[in-house]
Amino acid sequence: MTQEQQCYAAALRILGYRFNSELELRRKLQRKKFEKAIIDQTIARLRDEKWLDDERFAGAFVRTRSRKRIGAKRIALELRAAGVDDDVAARAVAENVDPEQERAQIRAIVTRRAASLETPQGRNKLASYLLKQGYDAALIADVVGELKMKN
Repeated sequence: MTQEQQCYAAALRILGYRFNSELELRRKLQRKKFEKAIIDQTIARLRDEKWLDDERFAGAFVRTRSRKRIGAKRIALELRAAGVDDDVAARAVAENVDPEQERAQIRAIVTRRAASLETPQGRNKLASYLLKQGYDAALIADVVGELKMKN
């Protein structure tokens, strides 16, 4: 098997496991010690054959991360870290994150940890956790205020 065939086969194995952005796949192939020219050729071939598509990757990534209760802001940062273009990342988040679902996710987390709302330190710790998960600060404040009023 030639180097090109080996690189292509390795790329298909990697993509068979999960979608990858072009940059992620490039990095993985570089770690396998393939030459840059061969990697470029393989990436171009995969793009032509529709095996590699950053827009499709971004959409799938956003849906998966959103189901795991990760907020839109963190998802967008993770996409950028994966090498996805800012415009593609923003579009994928806008198309695949439901603001009402995010509100419901925050509400569920806050409800589970309702006891922590009783002290300022507990509220700060919970808000810090939610911010780290990538939820919008205004949305967090809105949901926390809404639930405090009910109690």
